[in-house]
Amino acid sequence: MQALIVKDIAAEIDAIVLGDETIAISRLASLLSAKNTEITFLSNPRYRDDLVNCKAAAVILTEEDLPFCPDNLVKLVVKNPYFAYAKIARLLDTTPKPATDISKYAVIAKSAVLGKNVSIGANAVIEDGVVLGDDVVIGAGCFIGKYTKIGARTKLWANVSVYHEVEIGEDCLFQSSAVVGSDGFGYANHQGNWIKIPQLGRVIIGNRVEIGACTTIDRGALGDTVIEDGVIIDNLCQVAHNVHIGKNTAIAGCVTLAGSLKIGSNCQIGGASVLNGHMSIADGVVVTGMGMVMRPIDKPGIYSSGIPLQTNKEWRKTAALVMNIDKMNKRIKVLEKELKSSNSTDNMDVNES
Repeated sequence: MQALIVKDIAAEIDAIVLGDETIAISRLASLLSAKNTEITFLSNPRYRDDLVNCKAAAVILTEEDLPFCPDNLVKLVVKNPYFAYAKIARLLDTTPKPATDISKYAVIAKSAVLGKNVSIGANAVIEDGVVLGDDVVIGAGCFIGKYTKIGARTKLWANVSVYHEVEIGEDCLFQSSAVVGSDGFGYANHQGNWIKIPQLGRVIIGNRVEIGACTTIDRGALGDTVIEDGVIIDNLCQVAHNVHIGKNTAIAGCVTLAGSLKIGSNCQIGGASVLNGHMSIADGVVVTGMGMVMRPIDKPGIYSSGIPLQTNKEWRKTAALVMNIDKMNKRIKVLEKELKSSNSTDNMDVNES
């Protein structure tokens, strides 16, 4: 990718430049690894001391961090360095497209409708009735099931599987091996045998949604599984049938969402959390990592559960106490009853005197 000039970068991130604006920048790097043709950033004051040893050509930082920055570094002063870093990373992104043009090895049904400038990789399969918007990119080995619709500029990396009748919005990104529209876990037990219940709903995904590698999103049993605009879901997550996720919610890796769960807008779900089904989570809820959410949450805020890591010796003591909580509770109730009886007797003696 062609190098960028500091002046142009500053204009993109609305920065004040202190130093030479004409320096060419080849790439973005971390504080300690950056070289003299690269740009870096400081978003956490804890790493101010690293500025002394920084070899970058330029650094993005706040006005509060300026006194800690050596004179030899060109400084781009902004209010939010991390946001600026994100914008520059997009400018300097060298990630290739999942596919270019339409491979002769792709299998495309005659009834499929392709927009302008669509790219489809080798061994991809596009079934009957599929509609692909303008500038859609389908990576190698992808499967797009019957009557699925994918909006403009959406990209699918290699080996993504999208089942039938799924609707995906514009400007979405799906990492490799994501599965969208697979059957939900629906079975009826009859005389000890599991009878499969066909999953008749769909998956509806809004605009600007990003789905991580190996994440699975089940189709609805009767209604639809819905993921609204701006949602981001990390790798290895499970979204069960009829889950509804509100706008701009972020879900970290290895999260499990049980069926018919409704999550509000602007929530954050920490990694490896498990959320029970058939309940609602309010807007603006943050669940920290490894949270176990078994009941509805009706107010925004930060929620946590689980026991942080301890040494084995400490954990064994904690576990022993937890196992004896019921006995301790019974003893406390007996003591409270005896104390109450004793206080009552004392009061009677005082009144009699």
